[in-house]
Amino acid sequence: MRMIGYALAATALWSAGSPVRAACDVAGSVILPLTDTQQHAPAIPAIMPAREQAQVINCILIERLETIIPQIMREEGVDLWLLMAREYFEEPVVASMLNAENMHARRRTILIFHDPGNGQPVERLTVSRYGLGGLFAPAWNPDEQPDQWAAVADIIAARDPAKIAVNISDLSAFGDGMTVSQYNLMRAALPVEYAARIVSGERLATRWLETRTPSEMAIYPGVVRLAHGIIGEAFSRKVITPGLTTAADVQWWYRDRLRGLGLIPWFHPSVAIQRQGSQTMLDGDTVIEPGDLLWTDFGITYLRLSTDTQHLAYVLKPGESEAPEGLSKGLANSNRVQDILRSHFKVGRSGNEVLALTRRDALAAKLEPSIYSHPIGTHGHGAGPSIGFWDNQNPEPRGEGAIYPNTAWSIELTTFSAVPEWGGQRVDFRTEEDAFFDGMSVRFIDGRQTTITLIPSD
Repeated sequence: MRMIGYALAATALWSAGSPVRAACDVAGSVILPLTDTQQHAPAIPAIMPAREQAQVINCILIERLETIIPQIMREEGVDLWLLMAREYFEEPVVASMLNAENMHARRRTILIFHDPGNGQPVERLTVSRYGLGGLFAPAWNPDEQPDQWAAVADIIAARDPAKIAVNISDLSAFGDGMTVSQYNLMRAALPVEYAARIVSGERLATRWLETRTPSEMAIYPGVVRLAHGIIGEAFSRKVITPGLTTAADVQWWYRDRLRGLGLIPWFHPSVAIQRQGSQTMLDGDTVIEPGDLLWTDFGITYLRLSTDTQHLAYVLKPGESEAPEGLSKGLANSNRVQDILRSHFKVGRSGNEVLALTRRDALAAKLEPSIYSHPIGTHGHGAGPSIGFWDNQNPEPRGEGAIYPNTAWSIELTTFSAVPEWGGQRVDFRTEEDAFFDGMSVRFIDGRQTTITLIPSD
């Protein structure tokens, strides 16, 4: 299959005001510019063969290891970061550091990053029986030292770090990968003086996972375009026959379509119906009828980047050529809250602060918002501070973290509006689009929905 796209330039800016760093060659991927304008039902880009996908994944992983790791370790003041995973029980950070040919950790895999200081390169060591695609230098000979944790202790003692970060956190699953059993074994093997130097690696884990590189952002619009194209098919007469198709039929169509494309969802797709006269969302075996407002929540992972999208569609009644004005205005209200939220992104500002400022401005504009935006990237509900939750619009610990540049976000929210054409019925206008914060502004990765998709009934 011939690929669509162009090679990424040899270099790209890492962030505003920083040196130019070498960027990965992602030739063969679908390369699209970031845009605030979303195409209606765009064509689905071609999927790369597995071997070419692996080449892109590995190239980007090298870029991430060589650029993100030194930056975050030095900014966080940590000179040694120790990670551990066991086969089929990979912690999120280690799983993201495995090359494309290593789908799981082998036995017990221990990774060590050490910053020797003075601008020297960060060491990447693996204390395990198996290599990791040449990304980490082997640092253990089991014939000489059969005890794996004793070998780790020797490596640490030889480098004498001031801080030893391990992934322990009571707040974030992304920073809580060290299990109790392995932590106890590590502590037992370490000389006593080093035990007092152990610190939480939660911030390192979060920043590693949330930071996007130039090469990732070159291919991310193509990944989001895939999701938009599939949603365009789902919300069409190709899939939906009003009066026959159920909400569940569309959900399982998504699953079969993804299987055929060789893609995976990171959650089971949602499809539901709002209908004049019904005060609740209808789903499952409910048949889709003319006059229904459809909602979908859909996400995929491709080339180790995740999408999360919510769109709306209206099933035209016979003789109709557009959605009722009240429905269109409801989506416009949600778009307005998206813009308010984007305007409040600022480096160093917490998720809780963005939530409070957005709600203040939206309520002052006589809108009725509910905001529950989140980071996205390696994971669908990604590492980093949350900006509200659908069941909690107040500040909370998961929103206390600072917002950093070069991070991707799902701008997820809703507004509630009375629709005159439905007798003043209160309708939920959910929307979600993926975006990128470069440190200055938030831009949608492949545009956003500003008009409700129309599905003919005849």
